[in-house]
Amino acid sequence: MQMIAIIDYGMGNLRNVQKGFEYIGYEAVVTDDPRIIHDSSHVVLPGVGAFADAMENLKKTGLIESIYRSVEKGKPFLGICLGLQLLFDKSHEGGLFEGLSLLPGEVKRLPEDKGIKIPHMGWNRLKYKGNPIFENISEPAYVYFVHSYYVEPENPGDVIATVYYGMDIPVAVNMENVYGLQFHPEKSSGEGLKILKNFAKLK
Repeated sequence: MQMIAIIDYGMGNLRNVQKGFEYIGYEAVVTDDPRIIHDSSHVVLPGVGAFADAMENLKKTGLIESIYRSVEKGKPFLGICLGLQLLFDKSHEGGLFEGLSLLPGEVKRLPEDKGIKIPHMGWNRLKYKGNPIFENISEPAYVYFVHSYYVEPENPGDVIATVYYGMDIPVAVNMENVYGLQFHPEKSSGEGLKILKNFAKLK
């Protein structure tokens, strides 16, 4: 049976993500129970806030092992916003902090010398390449952002979408069964719901 587990570690607009999946007809449960995560078919790691706080909360809740087990089992796994950033090796937000190291690379602050406002907030045009998670997405597609830091993957091939904001910024990644989105699909209207549906359809 298909069931999407949305990991609750005390950070993020979890209910909005849940409502997004429910709207497109998929069962989604907000949970901090390792057994429910273990029994799920898909796993989502959302997040809003500071990287270091998020990693500390994941450690306190004991959910890091559930994340690793889900990925090892080959379940479709999706990090959203801060959840994307946590997938990488380390972040420079407020110091230097270790992440989950599911993807090689690091998290850096948006550069202030590009004449851009920080945080990057609002709608921006997505430049994406062929990937199952972007099936039937419009061209151009606009999605919604709120972030001051961005990911810099070690492997350029892991990047499946960028936006231009003073420079080309990686905003979506995929390596095997692990996906990550810097933007908020649950706030990105019809195109965002299509992306959530495409993720839910992954085997």
